[in-house]
Amino acid sequence: MARLYEPDAYDTARWPESYWRASTELPLPTVPLEGDAEAEVAIIGAGYAGLNAALELAERFGIRATVLEAGQPGWGASGRNGGFCCHGGARLTSGQIASRHGDAGAQEWADFEYEAIERVRDNLTRYTIDADAGPEGELYMAHSARSFARMQAAPLEPGCELLDRAALAERGMQGAGLYGAILSPHGFPLHPLKYALGLARAAQAAGVTVHGDSAVTGLAREGAAWRLQTARGSLRAKRVLVATNGYSDEALPHWLHGRIFPLLSAILVTRPLSEGERAAQGWTSQIMAYDSRRVLHYYRLLPDGRFLFGGRGGISARLDALAAFHTTLRGEFDAMFPAFAAAGTEHYWAGLVCMTGSWHPFCAEVPEQPGLFAALGWHGNGVAAASEGGRRIAHALAGGANPAPALVQAPLNRFPLPALRRPLKGVAVGLAKLADRLA
Repeated sequence: MARLYEPDAYDTARWPESYWRASTELPLPTVPLEGDAEAEVAIIGAGYAGLNAALELAERFGIRATVLEAGQPGWGASGRNGGFCCHGGARLTSGQIASRHGDAGAQEWADFEYEAIERVRDNLTRYTIDADAGPEGELYMAHSARSFARMQAAPLEPGCELLDRAALAERGMQGAGLYGAILSPHGFPLHPLKYALGLARAAQAAGVTVHGDSAVTGLAREGAAWRLQTARGSLRAKRVLVATNGYSDEALPHWLHGRIFPLLSAILVTRPLSEGERAAQGWTSQIMAYDSRRVLHYYRLLPDGRFLFGGRGGISARLDALAAFHTTLRGEFDAMFPAFAAAGTEHYWAGLVCMTGSWHPFCAEVPEQPGLFAALGWHGNGVAAASEGGRRIAHALAGGANPAPALVQAPLNRFPLPALRRPLKGVAVGLAKLADRLA
């Protein structure tokens, strides 16, 4: 397999020691693929994109896909992220998108972002998934005076509010080194693993076959179809969707090589905070928040009073290296929320988010590979975007036109010097942290 990180990152026999898993009853494991099988559509990856594609195929087109998952549904990023259902998915401004695809293309992507949030809301209602959905809205926090000045100078999107420090304090959202924020009314937090498992249950109820512990080790053209090989079986399908995001094998297909860059994101969750601790800090809101750093933090108060704090910057997926990174992340948390310093970390885990060489997702047919599609590269914002992206690509998998935005149908560029992505990451993180201190 062609992957960037150490084997610990891909060990499907070991679930992350996350708060999400500790607070969820896992279903019985789905069985591996055994022997030879056939399907009209094969989907690699039982995460948000793959399961939504399978649901759309079954419900709208009557096509019951077969889903192959290396671990079990929810094992990957869909079950271990921060639970932010929000705008995002690309690392491009509306102006940059417009320069590539025109004003209409930029508006099309903006519409997609709104519809993606509503897609998740509809999924929760339609499939009666109790995913502990929280309050509406998202905070974009200024981590410096200069950052807040830039927020003040930029035009606000409709419905958004600019909040200074005093306004943040009034609303119960105080942290050290936070100078102000933009409050968007769009999006909401949820329990990501409960959402992923709910989608898996809904897909199976719709007649979708889901095989766990079925990592795809080979993918080859076979006449007018594709042959997918696993350890214990093989699957022949007319069309295939690769929906593995940061956990992708860059040899499946080889076209992926150098076009994606998985990044480590780590999360800690404290013990439940007392009312006194929350009042002392001045953070009593359950609205989700992230800051303006390049090496960003994201955080929120959970429904049971625990505090979730996540961040980027890790460079190794070895278990000892991730344990050491907890010290860094915990130090950043304590500096921002000093009144919570006595609340120890009860859960800590990490996972992979997926960047692309073009800084936008890809949700289309793989160039020069008829019948092979991919939906990945959500740039750390996949709860909503991957859900909607999976629904849209299903139309192409069924043989119709692809209704995904032009932005995500554009071919992906390769990163410069792809073989040096990992070695250069440490340098890039150091430079980004320096830029954050100067910003």
